Amino acid sequence: MTRIFTATIIGFILTACNSAPQAKSGGMTFPPVPVSVGTATEETVPIQVRAVGTVEPYSTVDVKAQIGGQLLDVKFAEGANVNRGDLLFEIDPRPLREALRQTEATLKKDEAQLRAAEANLARDRAQAKNAQAEAARFQQLSKEGLSTRMQEDQIRTAAEVAAESVRADEAAVESIRASLESDRAAVEQAKLNLAYSEIRAPLSGRTGNLLMHAGNLVKANDDKPLVVINQIAPIFVAFGVPERYLSLISQQNSRRKLTVEVLPGRDSDETVRGTLAVIDNTVNTNTGTIRLKAVFDNRDGRLWPGQFANVVLTMDRQTATVIPAEAVQAGQQGSFVYVVKSDETVEPRPLTVGQNVGGKVMVQSGVVAGETIVTDGQSRLFPGAKIVTAK
Repeated sequence: MTRIFTATIIGFILTACNSAPQAKSGGMTFPPVPVSVGTATEETVPIQVRAVGTVEPYSTVDVKAQIGGQLLDVKFAEGANVNRGDLLFEIDPRPLREALRQTEATLKKDEAQLRAAEANLARDRAQAKNAQAEAARFQQLSKEGLSTRMQEDQIRTAAEVAAESVRADEAAVESIRASLESDRAAVEQAKLNLAYSEIRAPLSGRTGNLLMHAGNLVKANDDKPLVVINQIAPIFVAFGVPERYLSLISQQNSRRKLTVEVLPGRDSDETVRGTLAVIDNTVNTNTGTIRLKAVFDNRDGRLWPGQFANVVLTMDRQTATVIPAEAVQAGQQGSFVYVVKSDETVEPRPLTVGQNVGGKVMVQSGVVAGETIVTDGQSRLFPGAKIVTAK
């Protein structure tokens, strides 16, 4: 029974081989191999560089208290979005209000002292003017012999004393005015401290974990912030590219904004598009890369600080020969493809490939535009194998 079954299979194979055109390899003949084919074409493709980047906030602020006191209330929820100017924290304002009242009272007292000093100055100026007139009159009477020398000296001394009183009053007025400036500055500082009792968001962004809760005593400019706010719209993606691309990137970026696309997360298949914003001012000598930053509006919040993302930077466009990516095979000597010749046989062709662009591979050498290549079924091929195109 086994011999009959084996003979039947051998007969079937021989019949199939004799009924179709055959290819020879090492003295053996093989039937045509069904394959799928494609054509190498010349297309305008982008010059791109790919990297892995890290999402960074556009700006980060550590919110700290500028005055000390008891934290009365927290006005936001952890992890919430806040807008610039929103009230975040409230520190007990009562000691600050009292300090403001004291400085305002001191200001009013010095203002009253200034009015009194100015009144004394006006009075002493009038008395000095009268004394000077008396001194001039007695000087004339002394010349005419109508008054004694002693009377003239007494009147002249009284005029000098009045003049000195005026100068003393003027100095007192200047001193009080200086005190008033100091008082006004103290009042403004007290008002500023009172305003600091309400801590508001310095920018629009997303809050992190609350690091200080209501009821705690806070210190002015403490090392520990109350909360950290990250601005995530817009947002940065930082990445590094090899140094050899620096010249081309700099040239193209000076002419126009370069497009950067990122694919956030492994499960995402929709890219986010932004523009190159920052080229670092030095090359990292340890890695031989230059650090770049791209900015994205991120209105939908798909990018998150600390997240890794696949980055594609488009630098320019060029005309190149491209083939389907599935046509490229890996061999011991490098990449190769099976090229279909005019007699429907194939030959392996080593090639130098460039970057992938939308499911296609740029060919630097090995294949020219217009040649037909095998895209599927390569595992059964060998040099000189006959093929038949699969329907």
